[in-house]
Amino acid sequence: MKRVIVDYSKLTTDILDMLVEKYPDGYDYGDVISFKNAKGETIKAVEVKTEDTIYLVKISSRLEQTMEDYAEDEDSFDSDDFDLNDDIEEGDEDF
Repeated sequence: MKRVIVDYSKLTTDILDMLVEKYPDGYDYGDVISFKNAKGETIKAVEVKTEDTIYLVKISSRLEQTMEDYAEDEDSFDSDDFDLNDDIEEGDEDF
């Protein structure tokens, strides 16, 4: 199974859909996964899965606001605003 760490700036509408579906009322402390990346930095993220990929989406205040905005008006989001072409941070592919 492919494992990908995704930053807020790399979200796609597909990942936003999964986040809003899994966490319709937002996520809480029990949903947060903490780990150290290859640089030794502590990363906090929430997890969503597809059949072949586990996405760990880094937590930030911008993520929370984006999830809320997206849940309210999905049509206002343009998939071109988010790009996963560079979604894997160096050393973070296998967390």
